[in-house]
Amino acid sequence: MEASENEEAESDKPVAPETLRVLRHDIKNQLSNIHLAIEQLRYEIPDISEDCTFYLDSIIKSSETINKRITELT
Repeated sequence: MEASENEEAESDKPVAPETLRVLRHDIKNQLSNIHLAIEQLRYEIPDISEDCTFYLDSIIKSSETINKRITELT
């Protein structure tokens, strides 16, 4: 069996509920850290540019989308 076939077979294995719960919890914690760091940056960057605001908003929106998808796994 080739490496790609092994990887495909591995990806077809069901994920144990406990593993999924731990993974979901860890991802949500990291997303929360990202969100808090970005909000802090908004206060610490003097005269924040439009471009910088756009990038920070994009990161927040993406992290919220990931959080929503993780939540929907339950």
